[in-house]
Amino acid sequence: MSRLSAPKPTTPTPAPTPTSTSAQVGRRPALDWRIRFGVLSLIWGFSFLLIKVGTQGFAPFQVTFGRLLFGTTVLAAALAVKRERLPRGARTWGHLAVAAFLLNALPFSLFAYAELTIPSTLAGICNATSPLWGMALSLVALSEDRPTRVRVAGLGLGFIGVLTVLGAWQGFHGLDATGTALALLASLSYPIGWIYVRRTLAGSSHSHLSLSGAQLLLATLQLAVITPLFTGIPDGLPVGPLLAIVALGALGTGVAMLLQYGLVAETGPTTAQMVTYFIPVIATVAGVTLLGETLTWSTPVGAAVVLAGAALTQAGPRTALRYRRSEPRT
Repeated sequence: MSRLSAPKPTTPTPAPTPTSTSAQVGRRPALDWRIRFGVLSLIWGFSFLLIKVGTQGFAPFQVTFGRLLFGTTVLAAALAVKRERLPRGARTWGHLAVAAFLLNALPFSLFAYAELTIPSTLAGICNATSPLWGMALSLVALSEDRPTRVRVAGLGLGFIGVLTVLGAWQGFHGLDATGTALALLASLSYPIGWIYVRRTLAGSSHSHLSLSGAQLLLATLQLAVITPLFTGIPDGLPVGPLLAIVALGALGTGVAMLLQYGLVAETGPTTAQMVTYFIPVIATVAGVTLLGETLTWSTPVGAAVVLAGAALTQAGPRTALRYRRSEPRT
């Protein structure tokens, strides 16, 4: 989840030649970018509902493992179609292993555990705090990412929004502290991972698809080792939760990453990252209408304040990055 607040990639494009120009025209996407933008928003917004349904039949680690397995399958198919290879070099794979843990294995698992005790709507809103964490961390971890008054004000505004969502004036009454903390930690894991990637894999000569496929593969292997240590064999394979995990992996992880990269390439990172602000809205609507989750006035009001603060933290110039990890988002 994912995740669009990190510095965006700006890959230099060579001067077009008649051959390359015609090739670009021939490769024009069949669907308008606005349609793909809407589909991506829906996929990531519904991911929190799918996590909730998946945990009704399987352990959190099993949900995460299935999600990564099906997501990796989609990217492997894309690599095969485009005839691209996985990256080479032990150093690159070592950095990708860390990125896989911080950007996939850890946050996916934390969200799955969090939704055992908190509504999917709250998990979606907690996910929207990722840009706020990123802003706070960049002040100390990225010397070139200088703060501005507007961005600092956005950080403060977002913090107020979080307190509003959690009902701080009521002493956080009725709130499961553990589940909420896990969801917030999951959203914190994303910017930590982005900063790590920015310091270690920026300027990589490998394609985004190649690096993404390798990262998801490593995350899947990590969960393949961890899951048997903490969970047993499922008693059965309930259809609803199983289908939710398949959709979560194939659509919410695999297809979503492919859509995101296409949007960044066609419309630029500024437009593509706007999907971040639709995710909690869709997650809230899905949770309330399809799962019957309750909604108080503080939830949408606080979420709006969080999103406003997150938008302000993204104001100002951003440093270019050749390689950036996605996910979401969730």
